[in-house]
Amino acid sequence: MGIRAQGGSLAPGRVVGDGRYRLLAQFGVDERAAAHLWRARDGQLKRDVALTLLVGDPADAEAARLARRTLERAAHASKFGHGGVARVLDVLSLGSGVTSSEGLLGVVVAEWTKGSDLVDLVAQRPVAPAAAARMVQALAEAVDHAHQNGLVLGLDHPQRLRLTPDGALKLAFPGPLPEATLRDDVKALGAVLYLLLTGRWALPGGPAAIPAAPHAPTGRVIPPRSLVPTVPVELSSLAVRTIEDGGHGGIRTSAAILRVLDQVAEAEERTQLIKAVGEEEAVAESDGTVWTTKKPVKDVARRKKLAFGVTVLVVATVVILAWGGMMLINLFQGESKSSGPKMNVAASSSQVVPPSGEQPPPAQNPPPPAVGAAVKPSAVAVYNPGSKGDSPGKARNATDGDAVTSWKTDQYDEQFPVLKDGVGLVVTFKDPINLSQIKIDAASAGSKVEIRSADKKNPKLDETKVVGSGDLAAGESTIALQQPQQGQYFIIWITQLGEDDKGKFITELKELTFLPAG
Repeated sequence: MGIRAQGGSLAPGRVVGDGRYRLLAQFGVDERAAAHLWRARDGQLKRDVALTLLVGDPADAEAARLARRTLERAAHASKFGHGGVARVLDVLSLGSGVTSSEGLLGVVVAEWTKGSDLVDLVAQRPVAPAAAARMVQALAEAVDHAHQNGLVLGLDHPQRLRLTPDGALKLAFPGPLPEATLRDDVKALGAVLYLLLTGRWALPGGPAAIPAAPHAPTGRVIPPRSLVPTVPVELSSLAVRTIEDGGHGGIRTSAAILRVLDQVAEAEERTQLIKAVGEEEAVAESDGTVWTTKKPVKDVARRKKLAFGVTVLVVATVVILAWGGMMLINLFQGESKSSGPKMNVAASSSQVVPPSGEQPPPAQNPPPPAVGAAVKPSAVAVYNPGSKGDSPGKARNATDGDAVTSWKTDQYDEQFPVLKDGVGLVVTFKDPINLSQIKIDAASAGSKVEIRSADKKNPKLDETKVVGSGDLAAGESTIALQQPQQGQYFIIWITQLGEDDKGKFITELKELTFLPAG
């Protein structure tokens, strides 16, 4: 039995919750639970909050029972913290913050989520497939974390969600229905994806402002691709397989959704990039090179000849400069017997053969700076600005002192910076250190990294400063900073990935060692 909505007297300016919360604007109604969704002002703490008002008659025992169950689940969720869910601040029930004269059975108070209304977003036009995948991906991560803790979020109503300024979907009005299950959360992810792609809601009980998704005579929901032909097949199939309960091939967990979303989003972003390059009169040649100039050079043989000519010129210049250097050395040493050093032009282009009987002077490399004992960071996390993924749960493996464990990036089909500028690890030290060197034990060669300093744990990339860089070999590589750097936060930023034997791009770091100046 549902709770019959009786919230007609609710209006902006009314105060609820023992006179503490003044209603500002209504953002929807979840008719299934007579839950009215409002933005309100907390008169005590002088801040805006999100209220889920459970409207009903206190004399209705069944309605009161269902409301209590919703409030219990909301109170339980108050202990859960995730960026994809508004934090529950308080739960008010009859006799505890709510009086019977208010016409309410309970109130869930949550932090206010800045951003835009999801219904307004899709009312304008469907969202681009890649953007839709990324939006749902952030929400699916919240569901996955909640389900690991045995919590049901109750996000199966579009007016409970808001789009944050950084483009992520967030459950803004928590308060799961009494009968809601983990499966309902998963189906909701499919329905939200369907909504973003088509502007239609595919589950029962949606708001009147959003058209319902069409169904075939068999009862199955029409795939998004049939409504919007530009939707990728994989994304269309994901939405339908997640929503539907019967048949084989259905998707039942948020973890499975995350895997598919990540693959589809990256594929779609690559497609959009290729289209963008094509608009710039890009020309892809047979050797895989992409030229984006207005007058591309199409003659591959000509470019190879040009490259060879430049190489010969560079070699000749190096040889001449080396010969001149030896002449100057002999001049200042008073060795006038020889008119110049003999050269073996046939030798390697990087070597100059000294005169007979002479030994080349040893290389004078500056001595490495003295370093102290290694310092272990107090925390390590994946640094992935503007994106998600890349094994965040395994970041700690890179500093656990065990070379058997490791952290690795996701596997990419394209090298950085095609899909994004890079990815890395940010480490935090309990106290600032004067960092001098970092030893990096990598699983394979080919990666390039920058060492960046930061003033906080989660800075924007342009707020960090490059203090060192280097290439990683297979095994241990030492990267010395340009000069010792005092700081508490440092980022190992991967600008080029290694390549595996299948032609995919990935970097695996087994252990990081941080050495301060001695």
